[in-house]
Amino acid sequence: MQADFKVVLDACVLANAGVCDLFLRLAEPPRLFLPQWSHTILDEVHHTQTTKLKRPYPSELADYWRSEVTRAFPEADVLGHDRLLPVMTNHEKDRHVVAAAVKGGATLIVTFNLKHFPAEALLPWSIEACHPQDYLLTLLAMSEGIVIGKIAAIAMEDGRDPRDVAIHLGKSVPAFSSRVLEILGDSNE
Repeated sequence: MQADFKVVLDACVLANAGVCDLFLRLAEPPRLFLPQWSHTILDEVHHTQTTKLKRPYPSELADYWRSEVTRAFPEADVLGHDRLLPVMTNHEKDRHVVAAAVKGGATLIVTFNLKHFPAEALLPWSIEACHPQDYLLTLLAMSEGIVIGKIAAIAMEDGRDPRDVAIHLGKSVPAFSSRVLEILGDSNE
């Protein structure tokens, strides 16, 4: 399976380590969507990682994360979106995100910050904004085996049980976490 559905991942999604890890793994073969972002989005992630977290990343680690994510997903970088900024009508701080979606041909923005992306500002561009939890639930419904497999891979790499990974994700995406725990519980009976 290789899905080519383009999705812009907002900085707030990419800066959430656990949620980001799962989304990026779901964008690896067999990918369930094609991730997109801009340099501005990655700049915001870097700023969050180095200044806004309870335990900020050292700058070198944030730089390394950025270089690795751009190396792993070279097709994700949307260029030339800046000239669209003046015609965007969503929240000024996040106009660059909508501009990147328009320029990149994405029809979905995944963000925790839905209030900055009102439907009336996205409608002219045929774009929707979606909470990460809702999109993860959609991907789980479409490809349960792949999503559960990616969670199991995260668990294996960290030496944890998949349930622990799901519980940790529950801090940010509780309904998704609950559904994964139901599935994992059913699979072991």
